[in-house]
Amino acid sequence: MDSTARMDAGPLRADTATSAATPALKGLRQGKSLVVAIDGPSGSGKSSVSREAARRLGLAYLDTGAMYRALTWYCLDAGLDLNDAVAVEAAAEALRLEQNTTPDTEFVRVDGQDITEAIRAPRISSAVSAVATTLGARKELVRRQQDAIVRAHRRIVVEGRDITTVVAPASEVRLLLTASEEARMARRGIQLGGSQSKEQLTAQVLARDAKDATVVEFHRAADGVVTVDSSDLNFEETVDAVIRVVLDTVQAKHTDA
Repeated sequence: MDSTARMDAGPLRADTATSAATPALKGLRQGKSLVVAIDGPSGSGKSSVSREAARRLGLAYLDTGAMYRALTWYCLDAGLDLNDAVAVEAAAEALRLEQNTTPDTEFVRVDGQDITEAIRAPRISSAVSAVATTLGARKELVRRQQDAIVRAHRRIVVEGRDITTVVAPASEVRLLLTASEEARMARRGIQLGGSQSKEQLTAQVLARDAKDATVVEFHRAADGVVTVDSSDLNFEETVDAVIRVVLDTVQAKHTDA
């Protein structure tokens, strides 16, 4: 059974955050595992919120969506047909990917080439679902994501689509970050600087979610997953809500122990 956290405010903006992390937060479960798994649809703010939560908690951070985008870039660069599941799966296994897991910086490299900015291009956004719904490729990237959690000594915030259910179902904290369609469309439009039409935004947010939902459930919280609805929250309030869920969950488990 899931629970829901909800408050009010405005659109998410990463630049409004106060990123000070208290020693108490950074010392949470010191010496023990603390995996915070966060799922959610496009435009819910999960990447920026997860990164800031990781910074405040003193944890590593993994953007799994960037991995799917990197594979998409790699496939397109190689001229592969994204509908060829065998070719996409082989590409996933061959992918030489470097991705940092510190919340203060971001880089994604393939074969030593920096593609951090390139993977956010519209051509990648419009093609990534074809890769993400290729089950063989997804299996390989899930394996890499699980390896990254181990390399971070299981002290990490991991965000994506199937983290709470497939990648890290035994996480100490499992959370679904969601928002209304209107809020998600508005945030993605702001993120893209108003360069996309309503039709393009619909394709990037709603149509992509619909396609991804054919292989993974990320609209409804699984049993034991806490829901944070950010529809009426600004960035700072959403980060606070997520941190509060982490603290409450850790405290509850400590009390039950």
